[in-house]
Amino acid sequence: MVNTSSKYKRFRRIGVLTVFAVYFLILVGGIVRSTGSGMGCPDWPKCFGSWIPPTNVNQLPEDYLEVYKQKRIEKNQKLGGYLESAGFEEIGAYIFSHPSQYIETEFNATKTWIEYLNRVVGVIIGILIFLTLLYSVPFLKTDPTVFYLSLISFILVGIEGWLGSIVVSTNLLPITITIHMALALVLVALLQYAVVRAGERNTETTIPFSNRLNVTIWAVLISTFWQILIGTQLREEVDIIAYTLGDARRAEWIENLGSSFYIHRSFSIVVLALHVYLAYLLYKLKNERLNFWTHTMLVIVGLEIIFGIILSYFAMPPFFQPLHLTFAALLFGAQFMILIVYKYASKKAVKQSVALV
Repeated sequence: MVNTSSKYKRFRRIGVLTVFAVYFLILVGGIVRSTGSGMGCPDWPKCFGSWIPPTNVNQLPEDYLEVYKQKRIEKNQKLGGYLESAGFEEIGAYIFSHPSQYIETEFNATKTWIEYLNRVVGVIIGILIFLTLLYSVPFLKTDPTVFYLSLISFILVGIEGWLGSIVVSTNLLPITITIHMALALVLVALLQYAVVRAGERNTETTIPFSNRLNVTIWAVLISTFWQILIGTQLREEVDIIAYTLGDARRAEWIENLGSSFYIHRSFSIVVLALHVYLAYLLYKLKNERLNFWTHTMLVIVGLEIIFGIILSYFAMPPFFQPLHLTFAALLFGAQFMILIVYKYASKKAVKQSVALV
């Protein structure tokens, strides 16, 4: 019994730390985007050909712009060739023909080190997820699902790293950034599920199962996930407009956005309504754990609304851009926790009722 408890505590500690690290990486990624530092390092995994990035342009060769642009083109040619040989001719042609890869990025020490920090955090998360996988091995005997969730997370973080290199080589190709964000949310969900599942055997709470509540939770999760992806695509539009108009004309960015902005803003009303309805259903259960996560969810929703208003009506202040993204990810995480807690509590209630019969 002691060994089992110790095994769970060790796994939970590293798992929770990894989850928070992933959220921190999302925050850092948001800072990278809001400061325009995505191409602070024009190559990957190194930065300007070195593991420690330069601090002055004098440390680079005179033709560094052309050198790194050519390296990106060569990498994209290989990627396009692999995709075409696998039957994805249109995608391969799109990646190689997209004009973004031909844009030269001048050295900026601040942006370079912001992007470098982003990569360092990514490496730390890779190490943490490896440790999570290592500490999940004992669960192979008692609950193999915990191990396989950790294994999938480890594989997924490797895919995220590879996709990060594609984001750089294609000079922030829009679709790659959206996929990068979507996989980050999936990674968080897998890790949270693994951590909670490992400790659910220690809880005794039971609540009645409701198909209406179950469907509502899924509706909120899916709508939030979709809203985040729309927001990511909207952010890509902002990047283009920012590059075209410049920071001095930041007040004009919103009025130059396309339909994605109005879809994102209008859909937020639907998302808010779903959250209010879900909170109503959850509070009726009078369950302490679910009440905590419902409170958390509503607080984050409120903050997201405030951040959205500030971004829309106050010329998109850079400070609030990464916060808006990070809290959106935290909202998704809180919703997923509600789903997991409800799933196990209601499942135990069903099992107990069957046992009584």
